[in-house]
This record gives sequence, structure tokens and C-alpha cells, in this order.
Amino acid sequence: MKTLYNSSNYGNDLKITRADANFCSQSGDCEPMVIQVMNKPYIKRQLQTLDPAKLAKELEEYGTWDFEELQNHEQNLIRWVWLSCSDIVERN
Repeated sequence: MKTLYNSSNYGNDLKITRADANFCSQSGDCEPMVIQVMNKPYIKRQLQTLDPAKLAKELEEYGTWDFEELQNHEQNLIRWVWLSCSDIVERN
């Protein structure tokens, strides 16, 4: 399975297949698709290694979520997978 890397500033690197990245990078609400991809074993293993503080710092730089929102690690994981998929689709 060929995987592509997202862009990360704080070690929140993810390897995602092009098919999964495309699946999560559609118009509209992609959260159901993102959650489906997050449950795949190869993604789940990677997400378990992400440091909550580093992930919140990474997402803070987007300026989209406030301090309160960034305290929810599960939501941050969803945000990060979605952003990572979008990054992979745009760059490849």
C-alpha cells in the first residue's frame, strides 16, 4: 500500500493512502468519512503516537479554533486527519 505524507511542523506526521486522502477531501461535511478512515488500523496506529500538546500547537497555528476547542484531543485528531488528507490531495 503506497502512502503519502502530510506536512507537519511539530512531528504530527501521518502517512495516508491517496485513496483515503481523496475520500476525506470532498466538499461539505467530511467528518463521517474522516472518522471512517481514522478507524483503519494503519491510521489508528499512527494517531495513537501523536502527542496531544504538539497536535494542539500545530492546529493553533491555523487560527481556526480557539483555546477551548483545542483542548479536545479527539476532535483535534479528526481535524488533523482532515487537514492532512487535504494537504496530500493538494500537493500530489
